[in-house]
Amino acid sequence: MVNEKVVRYLYKNQSLYQLINKIKLWPSRTGVLHGVKTVETKGNTMIITTHCGESFVVWNSKNGRSARWLRNRWCRKPCVKCKIPEWKLEKYSQTVFSDVRR
Repeated sequence: MVNEKVVRYLYKNQSLYQLINKIKLWPSRTGVLHGVKTVETKGNTMIITTHCGESFVVWNSKNGRSARWLRNRWCRKPCVKCKIPEWKLEKYSQTVFSDVRR
């Protein structure tokens, strides 16, 4: 079986909740990519819990830092504690964020 490059399309200007709930990854401010365990919405905010045990409250924004970092892939490395599988990182790297849904 040959591993072909499969391109996945995600809508570029969707809310942060939809984006994180779809790919289950969170970029920290230091450039580390964390695996997301749960996402809860509380009005216009979200409570995110990562696999390494961190829990924090963020705004649900389309143009925020975390949404931009996910779309532009500005994270440097995956979290060692979260143990993100290689297939998930590969799937994330092959995802295309476009203006048009396909």
